[in-house]
Amino acid sequence: MITATNLSKRYGKTLALDQVSFTIQAGEAVALWGANGAGKTTTLRCLLGVQGFEGELTVNGLDVRRNGKAARAVVGYVPQEAAFYDLTVLETLHFYARLKKAAAARIPAALEQVQLTGHAAKRVSMLSGGMKQRLALAVALLADPPILVLDEPTANLDVQAQRDFVHAIQSLNQAGKTIVFSSHRLDEVIALGSRVLVLADGRLTLDCQPHELAQKLGLHRWLRIWVAAQHHDDSLRVLNEQGYVFLPNGHSVYVQVNLGAKIAPLRSLEQARIPVEDFDFVDGELLARGDNHD
Repeated sequence: MITATNLSKRYGKTLALDQVSFTIQAGEAVALWGANGAGKTTTLRCLLGVQGFEGELTVNGLDVRRNGKAARAVVGYVPQEAAFYDLTVLETLHFYARLKKAAAARIPAALEQVQLTGHAAKRVSMLSGGMKQRLALAVALLADPPILVLDEPTANLDVQAQRDFVHAIQSLNQAGKTIVFSSHRLDEVIALGSRVLVLADGRLTLDCQPHELAQKLGLHRWLRIWVAAQHHDDSLRVLNEQGYVFLPNGHSVYVQVNLGAKIAPLRSLEQARIPVEDFDFVDGELLARGDNHD
């Protein structure tokens, strides 16, 4: 479905992509992983045919450099944060259907695929962040493309909206769509990806299965726990007694956990009768070296 051979891109003196080669088969869901500046977004822009590059790149059998418009027609793109006019959801989809020269008859199916059918009459300004992102996905689906390209699609969403969006992408992949997405969330890569391409300084450094990523890169998963101020010291004592690696951070504490025992620290605090106000998971690269995230 997608083949890149010696893909390279230079911005002035900076080599953003350096001889990157990979193949993505139809129906795969492939994650691009890497730090900021690793080359993830540049790779996606090349796939979309909106970025000049050196090397060879074919999408669905089309040479992207020679047939950029045709290649873009088989790709649906979802940015990190889409901007819309303040129309209704239905009006927005009709507007983009005309731009994409897609049949208006596709709109009900696109709404159904992203579970926005019941919100068709709402104005975009009244939608939550998660709904806006699902609307962006509906726009990408209007022409029923075989490939979806997503650039950090859940980066600005709350936890529930992230889950809803990931579920929508999972369903599309199971229905046969080829998915290429960049992400910095380990749980998202594991939930969605069938493979991971790891980029560093513009080079492809690793091609592996999602469940192998944490071990191969030495990543950790961190559980962030909030407890009331009067229980803060006791919570640190319990975590220390249980042998956890942890980092106090203001009103919360980060606890390093194993992927197979993610909620074990919560059970330890519960057994010590320390009430937990809230918790969330943070992916390994954010805190792998004990970085300060106050």
